[in-house]
Amino acid sequence: MQTAESNATESNGAESNAIETAQTGSSGTQISSDRTHDTPSNDDFEPLTETYERLRHTTDSAELSRYARAPLPDHSDQAAFSRSTSLLEAVAGNEHTPLEDRVFLATTMPFPNILVKLSSDPAAQVRRAVAANTDDKNWLVGRLTKDADGEVRDTALRNPRTSWKMRLEGAQDPEVGGETLDFLSRLGVQSEPDAPAVLSSMVRRAVALNPNCPRDTVERLTHDGSQEVVDAAVGRL
Repeated sequence: MQTAESNATESNGAESNAIETAQTGSSGTQISSDRTHDTPSNDDFEPLTETYERLRHTTDSAELSRYARAPLPDHSDQAAFSRSTSLLEAVAGNEHTPLEDRVFLATTMPFPNILVKLSSDPAAQVRRAVAANTDDKNWLVGRLTKDADGEVRDTALRNPRTSWKMRLEGAQDPEVGGETLDFLSRLGVQSEPDAPAVLSSMVRRAVALNPNCPRDTVERLTHDGSQEVVDAAVGRL
């Protein structure tokens, strides 16, 4: 007959075996009971607003560059994708983000919140990249047709996203460059042949009347298919 003492000894032995089993795998390898280094802790997660503000004000150019160049998460992970694009807005608006990274974002990003930030960048090179981005919304391109820098204005006017209203105003602007006026003079003819005939001819006529229009462009417009454009060009010669 087992005594109470022997039962206690067996119970202690079983408990010891259970603890040992919990601490080892099937192969007998020790498993740590401390999992803090294997899985991220909620305490390590920085809320979006805190990360945004940190990136907006940091002077760490290397960190800003890493964020600017990091591949975006897949669209299927909507939460991660939205977080990344939101943080890129902060990166785009920070003057300590390297110039080449701001140009990179202005050239490649299709997101209005990021492009709006970059459209007011102090560097004309960045604004020109935004003006050339064909993912721009037409209102944003239109705003850049009024930029203080002539090259930015000209680039925006050559962007196919520019509205006809902005194109007409550009064609009338005596400060617009000759190359851009030549570009506008071909709308509805050599380029964008399916463009609305009335609107495109209005732009070409305005080009013919522009005092900064190159003479060879004016001469070409004397052979335009629209009589109003021809009359305007002939009157300039």
